[in-house]
Amino acid sequence: MTSAPMSPLALLDTDSLIGDDDRAMRDTVRKFVDDRLRPEIAAWYDEGSVPVRDLALEFGSLGLLGMHLEGYGCAGTSATAYGLACLELEAGDSGLRSIVSVQGSLAMYAIHRHGSDEQKDEWLPRMATGEAIGCFGLTEPDFGSDPGGMRARARQDPAPGGTGDWVLTGNKMWITNGSVADVAVVWARAEEGIRGFVVPTDTPGFSATEIKRKMSLRASVTAELALDEVRLPTTAMLPEARGLSGPLSCLTEARFGIIFGALGAARDCLETTIAYVREREIFGKRLAAYQLTQAKLADMSVELGKGMLLALHLGRLKDEGRLEAAAISVGKLNNTREAIAIARECRTLLGAAGITLEYPLMRHANNLESVLTYEGTAEVHQLVIGQALTGEAAFR
Repeated sequence: MTSAPMSPLALLDTDSLIGDDDRAMRDTVRKFVDDRLRPEIAAWYDEGSVPVRDLALEFGSLGLLGMHLEGYGCAGTSATAYGLACLELEAGDSGLRSIVSVQGSLAMYAIHRHGSDEQKDEWLPRMATGEAIGCFGLTEPDFGSDPGGMRARARQDPAPGGTGDWVLTGNKMWITNGSVADVAVVWARAEEGIRGFVVPTDTPGFSATEIKRKMSLRASVTAELALDEVRLPTTAMLPEARGLSGPLSCLTEARFGIIFGALGAARDCLETTIAYVREREIFGKRLAAYQLTQAKLADMSVELGKGMLLALHLGRLKDEGRLEAAAISVGKLNNTREAIAIARECRTLLGAAGITLEYPLMRHANNLESVLTYEGTAEVHQLVIGQALTGEAAFR
């Protein structure tokens, strides 16, 4: 007996939990991904190149850049709408979602929350349209999960009668959009602690080198930043960011989008696999008709549905202003961990076909290796949750 197949997320009717405005935004992004990005993404991934500047303008025209921020040309949508946009973008490719996430939740959010009125007026309107591209310089070659150990330094010019200019020295690593950015939000250790700076990338002493030969996030620009006595006026410092809480607040914002985004990659893998097994015949019947196939699909769909319920709940909490950092760690840990497991399991059902770029499974699985790690590794999020449960910090 056969019947019409059901979408994995339809099992729990998660659409009924999404408001009309949020659903409309999701559908707009889904159509854009299907019409504009899917025809190109395999080639971009294969070539290790993506037209970030062109895409940024297109994302800006859709209102996706800094979409959950208020004012300065930003769309001011709900957090849930932003999450759903991230889901649809990552159903296309994690690298595409990263462009929007880094622009809006890291670079723009840092300026929006911690910047001066002058910094906001100068950068946010152009970043919202995609005319200006931003990056976020926190991670260093030797300090990723431990940003408190950063070696980049910011010192004020002590010259008598000087202007008090800041001088930045150091290196940043694994910076998305770094070599195409117009502005970098850079974090460095000053005498009074860690501070953030808005750095135009044409400032003398600033350079960015694209990182090549990646096996993951190939449809994304990743760079190393070098700061060689980069001189900035006093107005370049983010006035409202002091200590590690500044950059960590931005990471918390970006992690929220990943909670939804990872599910997009997982959903795309599942939908692709269900379509494949319904057509593929082996030992005289369709692959979909075997119990082992259905057991795998059932288990993966259960985890996808649970992840979606978790994401929507966290979105509702964020929209109500009640979302805590530890809860974001729960979402990021669970949904990235389950998404990569789904991508890998789906690949097994396609056999050798699953390793080709004709299908998105291996591409998603490779990308999710990075998503599992960045914005806090799985282990770091386990420790964040552990600290919330016990009151004891176990990071050292």
